[in-house]
Amino acid sequence: MPGFVALQAAPGASPDPFSFLLPMAAIFLIFYFLLIRPQQRKQKGQEQLLKSIEKGDRIVSAGGLHGVVTGTSDDVLTVEIASVKGERVRVKLDRSRVERRLEKGKGGEES
Repeated sequence: MPGFVALQAAPGASPDPFSFLLPMAAIFLIFYFLLIRPQQRKQKGQEQLLKSIEKGDRIVSAGGLHGVVTGTSDDVLTVEIASVKGERVRVKLDRSRVERRLEKGKGGEES
């Protein structure tokens, strides 16, 4: 075709380094907004939950135990999981193993 000029790189010329940088930046942004940022939000929410657990809260542990918090310390919770023949069954649970809170306590329980 007369008058048609094709833009081609010279056979020995190296490719432009910026043409590689733009797609890599786009991929990083996609990963950040779809994977990294939601995970950071979830982790922050879990940390706030663990800090806010109080006496009287109904919780579920990572192992699936349901119970009521009857005592708290910095790292350990005392959780009542059952009552057998008038005796309360209580276990000590690491605070970091709490999966979720079912309902907020209403002032706590008497020991």
